[in-house]
Amino acid sequence: MRFIVMVKATKESEAGVMPTPELIAQMDKFNQELMQAGVMLSGEGLAPSSKGARIRIEADNKRTVIDGPFAESKELVAGFWILQCKSKEECIEWMKRVPSPAPNEPACQLEIRQIFEPSDFQ
Repeated sequence: MRFIVMVKATKESEAGVMPTPELIAQMDKFNQELMQAGVMLSGEGLAPSSKGARIRIEADNKRTVIDGPFAESKELVAGFWILQCKSKEECIEWMKRVPSPAPNEPACQLEIRQIFEPSDFQ
């Protein structure tokens, strides 16, 4: 099963504050462990929403482009991993080991979602 683990944005990530060299080293070490275990398929950090855009598609098929930044940082994603795990529980166990992506914040939230496979639609 594939899972996406989304790192929720914080005020710092939305302000464009880059991780410290220490945090980068910790994340690199964790990502290496994931790769060596054959679990990590992909993982990236994302630029702040101020550098992004949204496209709103209405029922009549009208498209509206909305440039960032977006107001609610708690609803935004600052980074992600795509992992191949045997179960959601295995994915959770891996993510319980991750260094905090936002060590200067009171808390950081990760969201785990299973990715649909083509066979799920048959």
